[in-house]
Amino acid sequence: MRWRGRRQSTNVSDQRGGGSSGGMFRSPGGLSGGRNAGFRIPRGRASKRAGGGLGCGTIAIIGVVMYFLGINPMTILSQLGGGLGAGLGTSVNQSQQRPPINRQATKPRANDDAIAFMRTILGSTEEVWSGIFKSYGKPYSKPVLVLFTGKVQSACGFASSASGPFYCPGDSKIYIDLAFYEQLANKFGAKGDFAQAYVLAHEVGHHVQNIIGVLPQFNRERRRMGKIEANKMSVQVELQADCFAGVWGYYVQREGWLERGDLEEALVAASQIGDDSIQKRTQGYVVPESFSHGTSKQRRDWFSSGFKTGRLESCNSFR
Repeated sequence: MRWRGRRQSTNVSDQRGGGSSGGMFRSPGGLSGGRNAGFRIPRGRASKRAGGGLGCGTIAIIGVVMYFLGINPMTILSQLGGGLGAGLGTSVNQSQQRPPINRQATKPRANDDAIAFMRTILGSTEEVWSGIFKSYGKPYSKPVLVLFTGKVQSACGFASSASGPFYCPGDSKIYIDLAFYEQLANKFGAKGDFAQAYVLAHEVGHHVQNIIGVLPQFNRERRRMGKIEANKMSVQVELQADCFAGVWGYYVQREGWLERGDLEEALVAASQIGDDSIQKRTQGYVVPESFSHGTSKQRRDWFSSGFKTGRLESCNSFR
């Protein structure tokens, strides 16, 4: 990627080397289904079997998101009022619990190429999504990226590096232990800077979902669902975030960021962290009803859909 010399985001908090102490956190990013549940990139732990069926909550979200993506991606915010979204920058039923967001960012450490890269990629997502939201007459509320080592405290609870990168809607922050990128390259065979950028862009995609109301609605609905129902909807949510990452990729490609082989790096990363690929690697067999992020093919296809078109309408994973 041609990322050097470009604008860097100031919304980065470098907490590496200062991991919080505390108990280990069973569900990544608080994925227990609570109000402030987080959304993460899987690290390869096996999933458990569960039972259930597709419920009316799913139909409600499908109808809303189809309307949202099929007509005007921002009209839902003003027309639904207190339903899916009360406005950009807030998540209904979370604002009362959410602590104030600390927008102060730490300065990058001297000669730290990794944080310079992360700040640059985050800065590019800010520009792309600010432009998209502006085209619909709405402001884009920027997330904060927290870099940590070992474990960290978020509004979604304590998280360890074993959780993998995750987005916490409770504080609008993205959490990444940069050691994940070593595992992505060495364990999953997904190497390259665009593979790393895809991971961050996917988490930013969850932030976009939080702003437009998809995550708040999902968190409300899944508390009434069985495990399989929730897993199916989780797959739809994750695939849309992959597509949103592809939308970002479409714009940086147009701006001359990408070099030969970059797109393949992202597609390999998306494939290697598919539920089926991870389950085959970790347990030797696949349990489709336990999928929560999508298959390798689904993740690759949805990223490609956003990358090829740059259109939000291409990201209706709920259809």
